[in-house]
Amino acid sequence: MAVTRTARRTAPSAPPAPVPGPTGHPLLGSALDLRRDPLGTFVRAQREHGDVVRVTAGPPGLRTVMYCVFSPDGAQQVLATQATNFRKENIFYEEIRQSAGNGLLTSQDDDYLRQRRLIQPLFTKKRVDGYATAITREAEATAERWRGSPEVDVVEEMDRLALRTVARVLFGADVEAAVDVIRANFPVISAYIAGRAYSPLRVPRTWPTPSNRRAEAATRAVYEVCDRIIAARRSNGSEAAGEAAEDLLSLLAQAQNDEDGSLDATELRDQVLVFLLAGHETTATSLAFALHLLARHPEARARAREEVDALPPGDPFTAATMDRLPYLTRVLKETMRLYPAAPLMGRRAVEATEIDGHVIPAGADVLLSPWVTHRHPAHWDNADRFDPDRFTPDQESARHRYAWLPFGGGPRACIGRHFSMLESVLALAVLLREYDIETPDRDIPVTAAVTLQAAGEARVALRARRIDASAH
Repeated sequence: MAVTRTARRTAPSAPPAPVPGPTGHPLLGSALDLRRDPLGTFVRAQREHGDVVRVTAGPPGLRTVMYCVFSPDGAQQVLATQATNFRKENIFYEEIRQSAGNGLLTSQDDDYLRQRRLIQPLFTKKRVDGYATAITREAEATAERWRGSPEVDVVEEMDRLALRTVARVLFGADVEAAVDVIRANFPVISAYIAGRAYSPLRVPRTWPTPSNRRAEAATRAVYEVCDRIIAARRSNGSEAAGEAAEDLLSLLAQAQNDEDGSLDATELRDQVLVFLLAGHETTATSLAFALHLLARHPEARARAREEVDALPPGDPFTAATMDRLPYLTRVLKETMRLYPAAPLMGRRAVEATEIDGHVIPAGADVLLSPWVTHRHPAHWDNADRFDPDRFTPDQESARHRYAWLPFGGGPRACIGRHFSMLESVLALAVLLREYDIETPDRDIPVTAAVTLQAAGEARVALRARRIDASAH
């Protein structure tokens, strides 16, 4: 058996140690713990067993075995230095492919390289900065809709805002035709993907079970609205689309080069679905928990509000505005540390590989957990405390590059990182400009589905601020 060794390894004379792990239930392993509290189970596994842990779940014959890698060094090895040895071939990504197509999130090898080459020019900083007006417009519409409301649930509200923003960037003037259908059906699809991915027994999708039928209907509804907009755009051309000429769908439809050709209709829909799925749920999570944390911490809220109020009166919010909001950006980064939108990342090992002194077998399912790594006691002091100043330039430069990885890393790092940061900072600035917010000092329970999700509401009290909003 070939063993690929990391540059950071034990001395050659020391053989790799057996991979430790929790014993769990005699028949079910850690299945019950993972069902009750998956993220807490992984945190305890790291505290009790170290940075490489073997976790088993399920009865004999249906047992899942996961090799969890929790250290920043290990994450860097899996995502970057030996990325070709860790592929997106596990059941989780296969379920996403079945529901949302073979887009940039799930494709591999030549398909992935071709898609990335075609799509990368659409996500340059200059191109993404051009979406600041659309981002600000949707955030201002949300602020206006809150007028007169004593409180709101920021989980629901930020999901709506993030979906409308990414749909506007994708579809331009056609945003209204898509957003209601997507908002009604995406939760069904996401829950279905997660349920199948975490279940030891998956019946064929073709069986007419209630769950399969609901998911099929939801997927068909989303496919139809995307196909309809794509077909209309291609038949009418971007000139007829007016505002849509510079939206992401138009740019995707025009993307081509001599080496890779262009995206056909199915590929175009697959990319749109991935951007909608990954681009709205992740940002919604970050926005909702940032507002929740600011509402809980008046000192941080006051610092962020002072920064927003210091912006030149009357100036529109642009990409350059983000550079004037360093503390608010730190608030967002600290939120993403405590509540990473992708709390778990899966891969499958091609060859046996040594990580942190343990051998991961060939063919093993490998699990990274930003949720755990972001709380690693060797890299984060008092890790459960909210402290945006962890992300001052000096603090960031002194920390391991992979101690904070909400966007993954390596050659498959999230292509939408800058868009997500820009959208989140500008939207938070708009909402803090218009409202003061407060909430009881308590945690919001979370659960891990396709993305991190609040297990219930996160309500905040609103108080309109006495500033001249028209000046902005």
